[in-house]
Amino acid sequence: MHLRENVTYIEPFVGGGAVLFWILQSYPNIKRTIINDINSELICTYRVIQKRVNDLIEHLDSIQKQYLLLDVEERKNYFLEKRSLFNSKACSDVEMAALFIFLNRTCFNGLYRVNSKGEFNVPHGKYSNPKICDKDNLLAVSNLLQNVEILCGDFSLTEAFAGENVIYYLDPPYKPISETSSFTAYAKTGFNDDEQMRLRDFCMRIADKGSVFIASNSDPIEESGVSFFDYIYNKFYIKRVSATRFVNANPCNRGCVSEIMISNIVNAYERL
Repeated sequence: MHLRENVTYIEPFVGGGAVLFWILQSYPNIKRTIINDINSELICTYRVIQKRVNDLIEHLDSIQKQYLLLDVEERKNYFLEKRSLFNSKACSDVEMAALFIFLNRTCFNGLYRVNSKGEFNVPHGKYSNPKICDKDNLLAVSNLLQNVEILCGDFSLTEAFAGENVIYYLDPPYKPISETSSFTAYAKTGFNDDEQMRLRDFCMRIADKGSVFIASNSDPIEESGVSFFDYIYNKFYIKRVSATRFVNANPCNRGCVSEIMISNIVNAYERL
């Protein structure tokens, strides 16, 4: 996508921000960038990196030094203590952000998963030498985030910014490709088929307001042989792409899978 300087770029589901950071590095003079996510701990981490990165680095460095001195069993106990503190939410924003990063770097496969109570419940990962405090990367990310507007809430909050010269990239929780493939929720409220259709309605409204959107998702085929997304997004353009996936309980099932790109403009994927 060849973005003009007067464009506003919006990510309603920012997650790890891979596309966001590519945009920020590729188009440093873009007019406005807005990110959002319903995960309050994730958004807390983005805000701390943006405004208090040096305090965060100091806290992470302390955690890293403590953790790396421990043996395997001690590391597991340390992880569980930090996970419990994270779930209690009884800490400062800086500590919460540090715990978020620590858990991500030391949990199994770097997953983020919560139970019905909204508690992070991924087990310990047993890595020999995890890089918990990546100072150079944190400073670089902080620099990129300086002019980014950071929101926290439901994706629908970002509809207020829809209009011409606005581009949305939507990367929601993916629809499971089978009944057994969903490892539980990214947020305690989940993101079921009703939510996928609510997102479709959101896309229709922002398109009617003149915005361009590009959305990604899985490519599940129903038992009837009908594609769920081909059906609900039948008024838009859909392209299938091959994507690499590294997370699966069975290593034999990791590899390339089919995903879809949906947009209200033709060949949006090629233009990114």
